[in-house]
Amino acid sequence: MTELIDIPDAEDGWEPASSTRPDRRNPAWQSSMFQNATWPLNALALLWVDLDAVARRLRLTLETSWDGHGQLRAAFFVLDGTDFVVTHHEGDAPGTHVWTRKGGPTGSAERVARLLAALGVGPEAVSYSTWGAGTDLSRLPDAWWRGRTKPVSSRQEFWDSFKKRPGMYVGRVSFGTVTAFLTGYDFAAGGVLLDGFRDWLAGRLGSGWNVVYPALVVDVAFPDGRPAEPWSEEEDQHAVRELFRLLDEFFEHLAGTPLAGPGPAG
Repeated sequence: MTELIDIPDAEDGWEPASSTRPDRRNPAWQSSMFQNATWPLNALALLWVDLDAVARRLRLTLETSWDGHGQLRAAFFVLDGTDFVVTHHEGDAPGTHVWTRKGGPTGSAERVARLLAALGVGPEAVSYSTWGAGTDLSRLPDAWWRGRTKPVSSRQEFWDSFKKRPGMYVGRVSFGTVTAFLTGYDFAAGGVLLDGFRDWLAGRLGSGWNVVYPALVVDVAFPDGRPAEPWSEEEDQHAVRELFRLLDEFFEHLAGTPLAGPGPAG
């Protein structure tokens, strides 16, 4: 695709995204770049849409700054509970980069689906994504390599390798060593592995949104109650098997989330 996709103008009655009116209709709530300067941002997608068109649609005010890669235009806003940043660097190919921090709907695909719905465009607007939709991993956008010394494998590639040979990564395979390694990997990779896993588990259990994911996995693995410690070898390996099963289900859930499916939350 070489031409950008058109975005409709703002809906009638949509106030500026910076408006604080309680009866506002615009689904986006804008905050300033200054307020969010310390965010750790995670890449979500590159959209085949113009940043100015995004700003017109959501009635955002674009702010201009500069970093080591040149002039940057950006807008920070909240949409359906997710913190978004849309950016474009001077000299970059046409399109709008979408970034976020943790929070909001489960899964990267669902987050972008909410944004696409608000913009009035479909999944064809996704040029590249962190979850695989539309992504040619051999031609990732330049912005995604900035600050990295070498390419990183995709979540799917890492997980397929890890679950087949966990001992290669952690030595003795136990629930403690596996969850510690996965948590560390997720932190180092910017949250691309486990983002949304805790919320997905809590949704299955109906509670635990403020509980760490290993504890929720234990609740699923041992529905009659957590075994007394120290665990037996059989109990420990059962917890590992349940963790792997749940992660497989979670990734299948993300892969099966249709981009155009969910609309804005009511």
